[in-house]
Amino acid sequence: MVTARQIDHIRTGVGFVGNVISFGLFLSPAPTFWKIHKKGAVEDFSPNPYLATILNCVLWVYYGLPFVHPHDTLVITINGVGIGIELIYVCIFLIYATKKGRCYVLSVFAGEAVFYAAVVLLLTLEPNCIANRSMIIGILCDIFNILMYAMPLDNLYQVYKSKSSYFMPKYLLLFNALNGGCWLAFALLRFDIYLLVSNGLGFVLGLIQIGVWWWYRNGPKPEDKIDDEAVKAKELSMV
Repeated sequence: MVTARQIDHIRTGVGFVGNVISFGLFLSPAPTFWKIHKKGAVEDFSPNPYLATILNCVLWVYYGLPFVHPHDTLVITINGVGIGIELIYVCIFLIYATKKGRCYVLSVFAGEAVFYAAVVLLLTLEPNCIANRSMIIGILCDIFNILMYAMPLDNLYQVYKSKSSYFMPKYLLLFNALNGGCWLAFALLRFDIYLLVSNGLGFVLGLIQIGVWWWYRNGPKPEDKIDDEAVKAKELSMV
């Protein structure tokens, strides 16, 4: 029979693996931003997954604090690292985005900052919120964790319309699924309903996203469209 101490050791091991996978998740958009840097434009890449991840990470850092939810130091460490990495991505996006794109990113980021400040103040100062602090922040973490997992699908209509998954960040999709599965196991070892719900759904969403990418992986690329337009223009000029 497995003792509680052994389960704690196993959970710690799974948590370390989860930290490694989460680190991979945070680094997975790097090839996308290298493309953006090389082309000098964000094109049709969406900033929403990175904006959602920032808010998700700051909420999980608060959730993992000892006075809110003990035994979750590993949740704090990886999400603290995630905040720094995602902020770098957002800064790169701001450099290469259009004026409209920059305004959108800055307005969403400002809204997230105001929302997070309001949450922390309420959970720190309001007596009823303090009494239910773990439940409230847990529910909020679940909501935004699911949102983070679902965000790569925000351009699903574009993927369907173009019959191409070129603008879906494939490495992000892969690590989304791996991350959800690992933290799901972590939640089951010392039952944590909040980690369980969001990461269970995240695992499923990750698999769906990989399926969508796989289905449209051989679709046309932007350069194919440019080549087709060039050929048509040349044909017209010869008429």
